[in-house]
Amino acid sequence: AAVASPKCTTEPKAKWLTEAQMKAKIAALGYTKIKVFQVTGSCYEIYGMNKAGKKAEVYFNPVNGAVVQNNVD
Repeated sequence: AAVASPKCTTEPKAKWLTEAQMKAKIAALGYTKIKVFQVTGSCYEIYGMNKAGKKAEVYFNPVNGAVVQNNVD
């Protein structure tokens, strides 16, 4: 069953971090091997590997870069 994406922000896209800024934050958080980087609803969403080397699907608040939801395989 598909899981609906979380609500990450109500701020307009003009206030979001740029893709480059968000990618830098994601790298600083230790995520690697990012296969997918996309906008999903009101979130930035990635598929990649977390610091522990586990597959992760992570939703981020696009305004401050905070992790909103983290699904690890």
